[in-house]
Amino acid sequence: MFEHFVSIDVETAGPCPSRYPLLSIGACLVTDPARSFYVELQPVPEAADPEALRISGLSLERLREEGMPPREAMERFAHWLRQAVPHRRPVFVAMNAAFDWMFVNDYFHRYLGFNPFGHAALDIKSFFMALRRVPWEQTGWRHIAQRYLPQRAALAHNALQDAQDQARAFLAMLQEALPFP
Repeated sequence: MFEHFVSIDVETAGPCPSRYPLLSIGACLVTDPARSFYVELQPVPEAADPEALRISGLSLERLREEGMPPREAMERFAHWLRQAVPHRRPVFVAMNAAFDWMFVNDYFHRYLGFNPFGHAALDIKSFFMALRRVPWEQTGWRHIAQRYLPQRAALAHNALQDAQDQARAFLAMLQEALPFP
């Protein structure tokens, strides 16, 4: 029923794609978090906010050597999406969707000329706010995990692990909001 939802998380070198590179992308199906995609990218441009690098634990030097060129990374991501969600437009699901989507959208358009998600993005924090009828201040991961994924009180800041944790929590929210047999 929810197979077109794809949980996404990114790690970046700063707050905006016009000045800082996308460093890693993690993605998985909300209904099957083991069906996943992960890539680390070469940093283009090489600007970095030290705090962003500290949080992700990623190294620009290592990614320069071991990361995938951005065009190839986005081609592989688009290919994975076509395989994972055939004949359907995927829906981008993230926590905080505004942040993650802007980087993914920018890189898809910059390197491939299109975004397979289009403008279809769903924010987990906003969904949680409406579902649980709580104020925005109570929509952080700590609050979401407490209810839906208590064994994961903190995000790992590994794009794939975070995408998978988000998928599990979001699926539980969907099942609560839209009960089905």
